Amino acid sequence: MRLVVQRVKYASVKVDGEIKGKIDKGFMVLFGVKQGDTDKDLEYCAKKLVGLRVFEDENQKMNLSIEDINGDFLIISQFTLYGDTKKGNRPSFIMAEEPAKANEMYEKFLAKVKEMSGRDVQKGVFGADMKVELLNDGPVTIIIESPDDSK
Repeated sequence: MRLVVQRVKYASVKVDGEIKGKIDKGFMVLFGVKQGDTDKDLEYCAKKLVGLRVFEDENQKMNLSIEDINGDFLIISQFTLYGDTKKGNRPSFIMAEEPAKANEMYEKFLAKVKEMSGRDVQKGVFGADMKVELLNDGPVTIIIESPDDSK
């Protein structure tokens, strides 16, 4: 499982010109599932995301969590996070989980982040052509991967 987490001043996602998810200060997260990911991977990534301390404290140190700054989450599914470009220039997506299973994991992940954080969790539309707008704050971009990804 792979997350690309961006600390944002604001973020939104549109489908067919209609806003489907929108947050002010918080995390805009791109979420990818690879074949073989389990609930254990989901739990690990959700815990890391909720506890991530990358917001600045009074000393300008990245020391505060999303809860500390009263922020929110916008989590968008993105199978292209598992695009493999080792051979040629056209990415292969064979590592990405098949859509039905990936959507199931995406919905579970949204629920787990909401449960663990008690924060608002906005989302995109699984499988849709989405337009994402954000203002990356810093910029700060962090990648979280479940332990199996580092093998």
